[in-house]
Amino acid sequence: MRRREFIWLIGGMAACRPLAARTQQSDRVRRIGILLTETVEDDPYYEAPLKAIRDGLHDLGWIEGQNLTINIHRVAPKTAEIRRHIEELLAGQPDIVVTSGGTATGPLLQATRSVPVVFMAVVDPVGAGLVESLARPGGNATGFMRFDYSLSGKWLEILKQASPAVTRAGVVRDHTITSGVGQFAVIQSVASSLGVDVVPIDPRDDGELESGIAKIARSPNAGLITTTSAAVSAHRDLIIKLAAQHRLPAVHSHRIWVDRGGLISYGPDLIKLARLPAGYVDRVLKGENPADLPVQAPTGYEFIANLKTAKTLGLALPPAVLARADEVIE
Repeated sequence: MRRREFIWLIGGMAACRPLAARTQQSDRVRRIGILLTETVEDDPYYEAPLKAIRDGLHDLGWIEGQNLTINIHRVAPKTAEIRRHIEELLAGQPDIVVTSGGTATGPLLQATRSVPVVFMAVVDPVGAGLVESLARPGGNATGFMRFDYSLSGKWLEILKQASPAVTRAGVVRDHTITSGVGQFAVIQSVASSLGVDVVPIDPRDDGELESGIAKIARSPNAGLITTTSAAVSAHRDLIIKLAAQHRLPAVHSHRIWVDRGGLISYGPDLIKLARLPAGYVDRVLKGENPADLPVQAPTGYEFIANLKTAKTLGLALPPAVLARADEVIE
């Protein structure tokens, strides 16, 4: 369900900030639009990064209700809905727009080549046509990568390490976006060397997911991988439920899956990643061109394992896997 939210907060802490921090901006109130492809209100997967970017802006002297307004659009990852929200957002004449990922960024750049855009976590922005190159984006958009495609192959490697008997794996991916195709292609490229047959599962609706995962589960020694996209995340709780129901070991791209009952995740810390766009927003609002700001990649990834889920699945995670984990949930 879409929800539009205008946030006007009085920066009560501003009086405690150094004068330079409070006066570095122009007198004009600047407008930031934020476009999130989110289907569940108050979803921590989106809300925590949103708070991180707002905190980052505050630390740079941008105070909501004083020199800044933020117009947040939350929209289901459906083409018509995204386009409608983009039209509404641009009608507000924002000085800059921050997007959550490729699902929102692509349609936004089709709608405007003049409004500066900073994306928070996109997979393969060059392949998706969002920028000309990572070093020199060249257009009105820049931002931060979630990871490069090589990470996708590691999900299958981790699945095989966690459950060595796995010989067939379902891969939930959105085939309608370039990153969904790319992630599956990389997983497929390493599958034969690991002795695993991989099968794509589309997340178009609950019924298709249920039938696709049930089909994989009928194979002996089966497992599951979820790739990154708004369409996949929209079905997160159902996928976790189905993996438990069919006793499928599964590897995911972000810790929120493990926090909510998934087995293993390997990917960037999205909270740390979300603070970085504030710096680019600050620089653009001060006059720099997105075309000259290089796209940045994460400097590290986190490995999270859920022992409670492993026990529910009847799976004993090997000591080598547990030793590799940055955090083990018990």
